[in-house]
Amino acid sequence: MKVQILGSGCPKCKLLEQHAREAVAELGLAAEIEKVMDTDAIMEMGVMMTPALAIDGEVKSVGKVLTKDQVISYLKGGK
Repeated sequence: MKVQILGSGCPKCKLLEQHAREAVAELGLAAEIEKVMDTDAIMEMGVMMTPALAIDGEVKSVGKVLTKDQVISYLKGGK
């Protein structure tokens, strides 16, 4: 599983990354967490607002900081 945090590295992006890392650890998943900071790459994924969360290349959330529990829901395949 690949979890991507899309954003410029702002405080909100860092907080989303922290929540994603906590969620992956809590679930015990073998997931790669990648930070995507390149503006062109972010726009190619169709994201115009950051922070954003993508799982296995599919954008799940745009423009908000998800809580750890919300990230867990997405990791489990929810919405």
